[in-house]
Amino acid sequence: MNARALIHTARALVKGEKGLLALDESTPTCNRRFAALGIPQTEDARRAYRELIVTTPTLGEYINGAILYEETLRQMTHEGVPFTKVLSDAGVMPGIKVDMGTTELAGHPGETITEGLDGLRGRLQAYVKLGARFAKWRAVITPGANIPSHGCIHSNAHALARYAALCQEVGLVPIIEPEVLMDGDQTLQQCAAVTQDVLRTVFEQLHTQRVLLEGMLLKPNMVLPGLACTAPTTVGEVSEATVSCLLRTVPAAVPGIVFLSGGQTAELASARLNDMNARFKLQLPWALAFSFARAIQQPAMEIWKGNPGNTAAAQKALLHRLRCNHAACRGEYNADLEWLTV
Repeated sequence: MNARALIHTARALVKGEKGLLALDESTPTCNRRFAALGIPQTEDARRAYRELIVTTPTLGEYINGAILYEETLRQMTHEGVPFTKVLSDAGVMPGIKVDMGTTELAGHPGETITEGLDGLRGRLQAYVKLGARFAKWRAVITPGANIPSHGCIHSNAHALARYAALCQEVGLVPIIEPEVLMDGDQTLQQCAAVTQDVLRTVFEQLHTQRVLLEGMLLKPNMVLPGLACTAPTTVGEVSEATVSCLLRTVPAAVPGIVFLSGGQTAELASARLNDMNARFKLQLPWALAFSFARAIQQPAMEIWKGNPGNTAAAQKALLHRLRCNHAACRGEYNADLEWLTV
């Protein structure tokens, strides 16, 4: 493990008040989103869509890295240029999602475990050769009646830590993503309690597996009420609950926290990130940035709809969302930005 290189890369991923673009949807997930918009569910359509994104002009002004799916990591533009080179030339580091998705956790009804540790060392070595600089692993925690259990939280935290150690062994910065889902009717306070428990366990396991905290990033959920919760919640309440939870659980050695959007609307995700930075930035030991997928991509996908003639308009929509989130990292986002064009 080259600690100095890992630390340099981790810091570079959150420098300049920029974030990451999550372009790592699995083939089934991408196909479902395509189907909803009438886009053909083919490898060529997926390649064309991802080419639209990676070739967007000035991409590097707003993001430092892009998380790719394995299919995307190996794909090229229609002119034969690897996507990894296109991104690198734009000043965007290529990353790779390395988990194999979730499956039911034996003995724990309603809970899941993320798979993919078997053979991971060899796959990571191959990804490095393909140009990846960092990696991501997602664990899924479902809140509900009598869940999450300690067994579920511990099992997923242990897997995250083992993944992170393997990444650092080969020189990849691990992004740790323990996601507490928004599904359900849990209150803001209940989500805060679960998220706090999850993060404490994750960092205990990271310590046990000797993961270099300075050479990793955390990708958590914001503390949010469940989608079925009827209690009104303001942007400020979400901001305060999230920052409080992070200060209680995340060591200062971690360079940055890059939030997932988790099903929030694009505008709300930007507003909540902005409020955290506008109010608390000077009090925090780590950078707060974004690693959004749908909250950045969805408007562009809805414009593109598989039509090459819509590419420029879709790229404009993508840049608009990136610019809004870049502003949120500076604490300078406001609703008026939504009316401005790129």
